[in-house]
Amino acid sequence: MPKARTTTSETPKKTRKARSGPSHDDIAARAYQIYQERGYTPGDPMQDWLRAERELTEKPKKAGRRTKVVSIAA
Repeated sequence: MPKARTTTSETPKKTRKARSGPSHDDIAARAYQIYQERGYTPGDPMQDWLRAERELTEKPKKAGRRTKVVSIAA
């Protein structure tokens, strides 16, 4: 006799693949920060969104080895 299919919560849920990029909320928050930095002046929301998306998806540049010079006057 074949097993009956159950529709209870015992059925495993499908999981989404993990995204490597920023979430929709992350981009929205950064776009709003850009709007704030502009002093709440009118602008193009699409450009703010695209800038936020670009900033959040860019790979950070490797910082080269820098030397700090400190002068001490006697």
